[in-house]
Amino acid sequence: MDMIKRALDSDLFYSFRRTPVAVVSAIVALSLILSAVFAPLLAPFNPFDPSSLNLMNGFSAPMEPNAFTGDSFIMGTDDQGRDVLSTILYGMRISLFVGVLAVLFALLIGVVLGLVAAYAGGRTDAIIMRIADVQLTFPSILVAMLIFGIAKGFTPIHLRDQMAIWVLIVSIGLSDWVQFARVVRGAALVEKKKEYVEAAILIGRGPIAIIFKHILPNVLSPVLVIATISLALAIIAEATLSFLGVGAPPTQPSLGTLIRIGQGFLFSGEWWILFFPAVTLLMLALSVNLLGDWLRDALNPKLDD
Repeated sequence: MDMIKRALDSDLFYSFRRTPVAVVSAIVALSLILSAVFAPLLAPFNPFDPSSLNLMNGFSAPMEPNAFTGDSFIMGTDDQGRDVLSTILYGMRISLFVGVLAVLFALLIGVVLGLVAAYAGGRTDAIIMRIADVQLTFPSILVAMLIFGIAKGFTPIHLRDQMAIWVLIVSIGLSDWVQFARVVRGAALVEKKKEYVEAAILIGRGPIAIIFKHILPNVLSPVLVIATISLALAIIAEATLSFLGVGAPPTQPSLGTLIRIGQGFLFSGEWWILFFPAVTLLMLALSVNLLGDWLRDALNPKLDD
């Protein structure tokens, strides 16, 4: 209880309460995330259960009874008769799963390399930062596509659909670690010169203990900001890859896959198949990104832009 009381009395929560954009963004993001997590309980149908599908319900418009079956769907159905609302709820689970794990993977690599580069200095620092500089010259989506293609080429054909999600996570993670490394390196270079680090060296603490027990806790604030913003970018990257047909497989469609499917029917009049997944993706990415912007302003970290 004391921890909760301190959190509610903190400057961060005060800033949150005084920022309407952050409050609305948090409500929208939390609502979408909870809807995805509890999709099996909230979704009217299981869109990936072939036995529950009725092709006669295909292309049903939102809130209009189907001409053949008389069934009505809140957001309509797609070409296979799948309820669009249910596919969105299940698709968000894939998008969030990929986004969160990709950011955690990028964070792990970037934080470790940034700390090592800052503490070791010299040639180690130069090599890590030059690799980061080279990667920054290419758009992250192209890097992710390249890594995805290479990784998929090494995956056995019979395992490609099962491993596609994990390959996607690794691809996005490896394309986004640079920002974490640069920010952590900049903050760690400042911390490295402080007295508590020099005292730890004098008493004989090893480099690993100094890096992870002394420096790391003092550079986590900017990492949290970057992670929040990167989550929105990772969700968009996953949707982009899936839209291009190199992401989530059709058996596990994400929001990007649903948008790609809906795009094929946009000009034939079935607008809802594209519209609702696209709006959901926009709301999810925008709300998370606005939360990241607020967190950056609230914590006011010295980001290495």
